[in-house]
Amino acid sequence: MAMTQVSVLLTGRGLVESPRWHGDRLYFSDWSAGEVVAVDLAGRSEVVARVASLPLCSAWLPDGRLLVVSSKDGRLLRREPDGSLVLYADLGIPGWNDIVADGRGNTYVNRAHFDPMAGEDPEPGSVHLAAADGSVRQVADDIAFPNGMAVTADDATLIVADSYRHQLVAFDIGADGGLSRRRVWADLGEDTPDGICLDAENAVWYADVPHRRCVRVAEGGTVLQTVPLDRGAFACVLGGPDGRTLFVTAARWQGMTENEMVAPGTGQVLTVPVEVPGAGRP
Repeated sequence: MAMTQVSVLLTGRGLVESPRWHGDRLYFSDWSAGEVVAVDLAGRSEVVARVASLPLCSAWLPDGRLLVVSSKDGRLLRREPDGSLVLYADLGIPGWNDIVADGRGNTYVNRAHFDPMAGEDPEPGSVHLAAADGSVRQVADDIAFPNGMAVTADDATLIVADSYRHQLVAFDIGADGGLSRRRVWADLGEDTPDGICLDAENAVWYADVPHRRCVRVAEGGTVLQTVPLDRGAFACVLGGPDGRTLFVTAARWQGMTENEMVAPGTGQVLTVPVEVPGAGRP
C-alpha cells in the first residue's frame, strides 16, 4: 500500500479543534487564542470570530449561518452577516463541548458533567437539543465523555464519540429532533475518539489524540484505514472541492491538567487525500 500523503496547510497555532468545511474554505477553532479561523486551500487565513471560551466549537446551520458555543457562560451564539455574534440559545450552565447541526436545523450540543481540566472525577455527560425556536432540552445521557458528533446524510442518525468508553454511540433522530434506539455503533478497543466525520460509504473517520492518528472505521468496528501523525489528532472533517480531502487539526499534547494542554505553536491544520468523499454533517 502506498504511503499516506499528509501535508501541512497551516501551522503555528495552539489547541486547534472543530474543523468544518463550508463554501470554499475550512473553518476551525484555536482554543488557545479564542478564535474561529477560516483558511483557504492556499493557506491564507483570517479570524472570523473571537470568543474567549475553552472548549470552542462551531457548526453551520442549513441557512449558512455559523453557530459558536461559548462554553464558559453557557450560550450558543450565531454569527450575523456583519460579523457580530448574537444569542441563538441559552444553554443555561457552563461546560459545553462539541456541536453539530442536522439538515433540518436541529442543533445538538454535548457536555461533560465534570471539569477534566480541574482534575475532577469523571461523571457521565449528556447531549442536548437546541431547537430553532431557542428552546433547549436534554435528549441523551450516560455518555462517559461526549466528544465529536456527526449526523448522517439522511438526517436519520446521530453518532457521538464517547472518548472514555472508547466507543462510537449512535441514536435514531426523531421527527421532533429527539433521540432513540441507542446502540454502540463501533467499539474502538483502546482508541480514544475525539472529533469525527462521515463519508459516503457510511464509514466514520475519528481523530485520536493519545495514539496520534486518524482512523477510518466501519459500523461494527472494522478498521478500514489509518493515518499516522507526528502529534495528537484532535478532530477531522472531509471537504475540499470534491469532498475528498481529510482535514485534520493536530497539536503536540501535554496533558489535560497542564497550564498549556498543547505545546504552544504546535497546532497545525493537515490535509490528507482520500478516495471516498464526505457525507452528512459536519
